[in-house]
Amino acid sequence: MARSKGINVCKSNEAVCEQASDVIILAVKPDVIPLVCADIMKVRSDALVISIAAGITISQLENDLPGRRIVRVMPNTPSLVGEAACGYAIGRGVTDLDKTIVETIFGAVGIALQVEEKLMAAITGLSGSGPAYVYLFIEALSDGGVRAGLPRNVATQLAAQTVKGAAEMVLKTGRHTGQLKDGVTSAGGTTIAGVEALERGAFRGTTMSAVMAATKRCMQLANASEQEIDKKLGPFGP
Repeated sequence: MARSKGINVCKSNEAVCEQASDVIILAVKPDVIPLVCADIMKVRSDALVISIAAGITISQLENDLPGRRIVRVMPNTPSLVGEAACGYAIGRGVTDLDKTIVETIFGAVGIALQVEEKLMAAITGLSGSGPAYVYLFIEALSDGGVRAGLPRNVATQLAAQTVKGAAEMVLKTGRHTGQLKDGVTSAGGTTIAGVEALERGAFRGTTMSAVMAATKRCMQLANASEQEIDKKLGPFGP
């Protein structure tokens, strides 16, 4: 199937590296990164290496790929529909041209923002894991619509479009989310009644805790100690 789309398929990592042009993307599970890096070391020394392996730090990659230029990227699943939210961090020796390449590749499927590597766990907790939180919210909105009498297919389409439209309002208007919320919320109206119900259920606090929990788990997968995690994140959650 890949060949039918014009993709050159290889039987080994060495063959991939030999035929790669200027960029090698590590899109494999974290536990096989050392093996793949060992294969890369046999062949290429000049290519930019971009890793999307969760929890694998730049220092780990630089140890496995000494002398290589490393960029670490955290994309998310909406890449599949051209709406990705990606964060990336750069290693030693990465050039402005390299950064342009990264932003061009990942900008083609959404947005790509540069951050310090110490923030990559937070990127994972927010945008990396975030689609799952949004799917839960859409499902809950749809369930609410069904509870109020709407057919399931209508409720789900309206819920998904509502989330999409609200997100576009944030991105395109540049207005603070509080201002946008107030634009929907009239005195004594329906929306403020719904907002009150969400606040009684600790909606914002629970969402913040979800991001923090995912961030902590990312740091654990990167073998950070509990002391390091507590120092960076502080106490949170129940």
